[in-house]
Amino acid sequence: MVVAPSTTAQKINDRESREESLEFLADHVDKALQVIETLDPSAKSKALDLKKAIETFHKIGLTKIVQRLKADPQGKALLFELVDIPEVYALLLMHGIVRPSIPNRVKQVIDNVRPYMQSHGGDVELIDVQQDTVFLRLHGACNGCSMSAVTLREGVEEALRESVPEIQNIEVLPNEPGPAMISLDSIQVLGERPSGWISGPTVDTIETGRPYRLDTDGTSIVILRLDDKLMAYRNECAHQGLPIDGGMVDIQNSTITCPWHGFCYDATSGECLSAPQAQLESFPLRVQEGVIWIRLPQAQ
Repeated sequence: MVVAPSTTAQKINDRESREESLEFLADHVDKALQVIETLDPSAKSKALDLKKAIETFHKIGLTKIVQRLKADPQGKALLFELVDIPEVYALLLMHGIVRPSIPNRVKQVIDNVRPYMQSHGGDVELIDVQQDTVFLRLHGACNGCSMSAVTLREGVEEALRESVPEIQNIEVLPNEPGPAMISLDSIQVLGERPSGWISGPTVDTIETGRPYRLDTDGTSIVILRLDDKLMAYRNECAHQGLPIDGGMVDIQNSTITCPWHGFCYDATSGECLSAPQAQLESFPLRVQEGVIWIRLPQAQ
């Protein structure tokens, strides 16, 4: 049977596209490294030396390209577009030119320790990361004063400090505090702000997948709800500081997209998925008697 030229051309294009895909290339590299591991020591050493030399050569060139782009306003905008391409981001990440943000690294640590904690009847929830401070909420066997609870908490703290040395402080927030559990510094006195905590809307006011805007004391806040999770962020896109409360929320992928220039964020962590090291500014949040309380940074 004679195959039509158009069909043949399509097959060639499909094969070329597959061979240029990120997954195919990554798998090809992995298989090459597996072959290197089977070589005799002398040949293996030479192959690894060659690999290191090539990677060093590429890193120097890529670093200079990134530095030049970042130094120019138009180049910086172009760089943001480039790192949105998975292949480009993977390449820069591989050479250490970009690093996952601190909140994302903290989230990875929490995700890694969660199975162990759950196997001991506990769990940990990441609430927020602000500069060098992590805010957590503990559940189950982790929440209490028993020896096992203390051991589990210390395990989380040790894992965070070891994997993310930038973190200096770890604060554990109370679980859905009732009136008897409110700390002294959170009691409002004579109309003053209670140590940064402000009251917001009730939980049932926030619709899943629909951003809620709260303007207070000169600060605009956007509150997001994804099923049983609540998050609060400064209502400013990390790109140009424009409000994101009009953005589209993708419930299935847990993302929010800025309505102005399309920057996409992880709605649960605030990490920008369009540009590395960009981040929504998040605020610690707690629920007291059905009312959402948000902690804003203290004025200097």
